[in-house]
Amino acid sequence: MPIDLDPAAFDAMVDRALDGLPDDLAALVDNVVVLVEDEAPPDDPDLLGLYDGLALTERQANHAGMLPDRILLFRGPLLDMADTEEDLEEEVRITVVHEVAHHFGLDDQRLHELGWG
Repeated sequence: MPIDLDPAAFDAMVDRALDGLPDDLAALVDNVVVLVEDEAPPDDPDLLGLYDGLALTERQANHAGMLPDRILLFRGPLLDMADTEEDLEEEVRITVVHEVAHHFGLDDQRLHELGWG
């Protein structure tokens, strides 16, 4: 049975996942905002997270001044797949790392190979 966690506690979990990124890696994250949405898009209701932006590997020098890229985390699907808060914390952490990796240009195939799929 999925767990229920209020939005503030979920946001704190996301903050811990972001704080857990290695400092040297976090320092390289550029022009990205992390947002939590209640539900995934209707065309992919089981989606846990989404990177919406232009990966660092694809940016040109003229990217300065652009709106920030977005990492979206979908609270509902993440809650639905977890049986305990510990499971949820781990899934949030994996999802954050997965989406940050997209920011650095890693695709889903490579992330699966690395165990972050």
